[in-house]
Amino acid sequence: MLTEDQTAAVAFLLNAATHRDANKVEMIETHISRVFLAGERAFKMKRAVKLPYADFSTADLRLAVCKLEVERNSMTAPGLYLGTRRLTRAPNDQLEFDGPGELVDAVVEMRRFDQSALLDRMALAGELTPKLMTDVARTIIRFHRGAPVSHSGTGTANLGHVLDINRAGFATSSVFTNVEIEAFDGLFRNALARHGSLLDSRERLGKIRRCHGDLHLRNICRFEGEPRLFDCIEFNDQIATVDVLYDLAFLLMDLWYRGLPEFANLVVNRYLDEADDEDGFILLPMLMAIRAAVRSHVAATLAEEGGDNKVKLVAEAKSYFELARLLLVDCPPRLVALGGMSGSGKTTVAEAVAAHIGAPPGARIVESDRVRKSLHGVPAETRLPARAYLPEVSERVYAEMAWRAGLILSQGGSVVADAVFDRPSDRQRIERSATERHLPFVGFWLEADPDLLWQRVSERKGGPSDATIDVLSRQLRRNGASVSWVKLDAARAPARIVADILAFSPHQPG
Repeated sequence: MLTEDQTAAVAFLLNAATHRDANKVEMIETHISRVFLAGERAFKMKRAVKLPYADFSTADLRLAVCKLEVERNSMTAPGLYLGTRRLTRAPNDQLEFDGPGELVDAVVEMRRFDQSALLDRMALAGELTPKLMTDVARTIIRFHRGAPVSHSGTGTANLGHVLDINRAGFATSSVFTNVEIEAFDGLFRNALARHGSLLDSRERLGKIRRCHGDLHLRNICRFEGEPRLFDCIEFNDQIATVDVLYDLAFLLMDLWYRGLPEFANLVVNRYLDEADDEDGFILLPMLMAIRAAVRSHVAATLAEEGGDNKVKLVAEAKSYFELARLLLVDCPPRLVALGGMSGSGKTTVAEAVAAHIGAPPGARIVESDRVRKSLHGVPAETRLPARAYLPEVSERVYAEMAWRAGLILSQGGSVVADAVFDRPSDRQRIERSATERHLPFVGFWLEADPDLLWQRVSERKGGPSDATIDVLSRQLRRNGASVSWVKLDAARAPARIVADILAFSPHQPG
């Protein structure tokens, strides 16, 4: 229900004459805001509401939260947020921008961008790319590194608060029965108890920070050629102050829900490649499930309001509910190793298969090229000098790979290890990472004609590999004929190789 002042504010913003370069104005409504699209600008106005999690009931409160929205979002969306505009009453009782009269309302002024640049629209159009999603992951990790740390409570209590909100939210709707809600909540409470010590440890290490809070595809856009995170939760610090991986989990869940598991897996792997957060990998299925449950209870609550969208909202609530339950299903860990000469396509196959191994968002990829670069403290695309490939350095790289794989496996996560693995000692070491923990292991050796390998290596551009023709020649002289791993024809399309890997039953140690 619009107040008299907000009715006047809406009319003022909808009037094309209010804006210098607008022939017409479009309005988009959300549950807490109205966005007015006018020429090259967008104006966002908060609804005059008072909710359990947000109070926009007065013009002064709305002005304050608009200023906070500009301040917070300008860090992750530079150039997109232009400032706050005051809607004031002129002497003739009409409204104007930033006049000396009484404050009637306030808006956030933004540069307008094509809605097709929203990542949810790009996902629907099939326009997301590995490069774009890699850039998104790196944007998020940079933001998280600078986000303010909070020590206001334990990691368990932080997530327990979210579970309480979910349970209360489901209770306001009739979409699910009390029996369903109680069983659903019980699954989450059990998962929280199982991971409580890790969550509490992460809080002590500073992993709970004031994050974005609403990091799904619709709140990420491509602006001036770069990904921008916008529309963060600025009106409630408690909602936005969460474990950084819970912040990331919203994006992962959204990608998974939309049937894009490969992109979810890519994002988490690129994020963890640069974040000191390997121990948190095992938390992601639960964190994604909580995000799905939030979406479910919000849709169920909105469905109670009736209207033309009720059937759609009920279906949406049920689909997120089911996804959350599936994400909480226990999935035994396993290790898959991919070896082969440079140019055999190991990394391509690893990135294609990882999303389908282990619990969502799939397996952690432990890749020798990226491990080597991280040990040298440089980005994956940086070319290293020859001394970085001396035998003693490679020994350290393979030892680090085995350690990382063992850490993730011991916590219950799955791993895909990607390296040349042409030395028997390296193959034995990575295999022991699984067998010493009595977990399934299978190694695959990708082989192809040397002429094909030479062609691929000579044509390779970008990526973390520094392999050259000379490097490949030395590998071929060592020969992989004695490799006992399952041999696969690397000349085939990656999809066929992936199908063979997924169809293979791994060895289970006794």
